[in-house]
Formats: sequence, C-alpha cells, structure tokens
Amino acid sequence: MGKGVHIQELPGVGTRYDIALGSGGQRVSIVASRDGKRHLYVFETSGDDPTAVLELTEEQARKVGAVLAGTFFTD
Repeated sequence: MGKGVHIQELPGVGTRYDIALGSGGQRVSIVASRDGKRHLYVFETSGDDPTAVLELTEEQARKVGAVLAGTFFTD
C-alpha cells in the first residue's frame, strides 16, 4: 500500500493497518472490521498502550477519510 503502512489480516475480525507517523514510535492503527466499523488507535510512543481510541461507523469513517484526503467539500 505504501511506505510506512503495514497491513495484517485479523482472522474473524477484519484487517489492521498500522501507519508510521515518524520518529519516536508515533503511529496510528486502524482496524477495519467485517461489520463495517472502524477502530482508530493512536500511539504516541512505541509502547503497546494507545493514548486514544475511537470507534467509527462506516459512514463516520468515510467522512473522516474524506476530510483527511482533502476531498470533503461543503455546499
């Protein structure tokens, strides 16, 4: 998928995407569940415990993704 992105299949759950954000172990992990939900985990250091966790519906994840991709436009 690209440099800095690691993809792992989670049997019975979905797919996990780990995105390295730079030095110091900062990263974001996104678990795309088979039921459409997305779980977003933010890691500030290389530790195992996330500093923030969000559960998004498929629609919410699409909105966030559109804003991050720069494709969200208002009326």
